[in-house]
Amino acid sequence: MNDPRHDDNTTGPEGPDAPLHRRGIKSYVLRAGRMTQAQTRGLEEVWPRLGLTLADGRQDLDALFGRQAPRVLEVGFGMGASLIKQAERHPGTDFIGIEVHAPGVGKLLDEADKRGLSNLRVYREDALAVLEQCLPEASLDALQLFFPDPWPKKKHHKRRIVQPAFVELVRSRLKPGGILHMATDWQAYAEWMVEVMEAAPGFANSAGRETAPYMPRPDFRPLTKFEARGEKLGHGVWDLIFQRVD
Repeated sequence: MNDPRHDDNTTGPEGPDAPLHRRGIKSYVLRAGRMTQAQTRGLEEVWPRLGLTLADGRQDLDALFGRQAPRVLEVGFGMGASLIKQAERHPGTDFIGIEVHAPGVGKLLDEADKRGLSNLRVYREDALAVLEQCLPEASLDALQLFFPDPWPKKKHHKRRIVQPAFVELVRSRLKPGGILHMATDWQAYAEWMVEVMEAAPGFANSAGRETAPYMPRPDFRPLTKFEARGEKLGHGVWDLIFQRVD
């Protein structure tokens, strides 16, 4: 049986002029999930302090965090383990997470509260809308996109979040010198990401000659339980880091 991770029967990314929101197509599907007591507590008790919505409008990030600091945005943080670890390890950096699934948002908020983290804020919104409506231009030092849904079926490739229009929006929100860091465990999606990024204006690949176009997992990206389990099974993971140069 063919491994879909290596299926070359793919369509290419959309053109750079394609609309960001095409006919309501989303890069995610909302799934019902059972909430634990801790996750419910996070949404009910911690959300008023750390949660953000589109209705809050364009953010002044210095005012939001009460300081000037490097700013990192993670899109689709899942259950939040990686983001919590980073916020805990780097108290001098401010982190913003975006996730649409309630259990993951509740889990992250509960953990942030238990660990006393003040350098973390959370959106439960569509990431494209947050980038467009809430984050100022040239306000981020890094945007992280770790293990996004690969949408492996050919008919679903239009749902992949990594498209030329998305990358251009990210570029506008990154500071000059800021980085877009992506990671995936699907080789076909990694190749798709490379195709999009190599055609995107204003970015340069940070990979060295020996490993290009990919990079070894940097120390600042925590190894998730899912990824560690995959490594033991021989699954590959591809990291890409591109820097805004214009």
